[in-house]
Amino acid sequence: MDKETETIFLNALEENQQRLFRICSIYSKNSEDAKDLFQEVLVHVWRSMATFKGNSSFGTWMFRITLNVCLQFKSKYTKNQNRLIKLDSITITNYRSEEEIEGSDENLKKLRKCIQNLNEADKAIIALYLEELAYREISNILGLTENNVAVKIKRIKSKLLNCINELS
Repeated sequence: MDKETETIFLNALEENQQRLFRICSIYSKNSEDAKDLFQEVLVHVWRSMATFKGNSSFGTWMFRITLNVCLQFKSKYTKNQNRLIKLDSITITNYRSEEEIEGSDENLKKLRKCIQNLNEADKAIIALYLEELAYREISNILGLTENNVAVKIKRIKSKLLNCINELS
């Protein structure tokens, strides 16, 4: 890659690093998995730089790659867990302890638990919404209309509110 491409990558990374990492953490069971997933995202973004066509902002394109990598990770993880369960003939419960969510207040812990229970499509939408992306950006990343994004966000917020209230 040339110097200009490297500069674009580094600038976009600096601008979006924390947001991309938070999305990775939604799809991870612990902070180490989130770090590994984030590194995998960066590798995919770097390797795909030559395919960026400029049809959207570079940040939007990075979010699309992040979600794709996270969903692939989730799919592989689920398949591996199912294999382990079948091999061991026991039920494995994936539980994330409260201590793993460091420095969080109770409401944030409840929100994170409720987000983990969403289906993959809703999880992707709310992750992007929580990163304060505009509906237009979310629609570009996910291939939905802006109106569809708005309706889905409203429904997801309702689901999350009900979930949080049940946990209280």
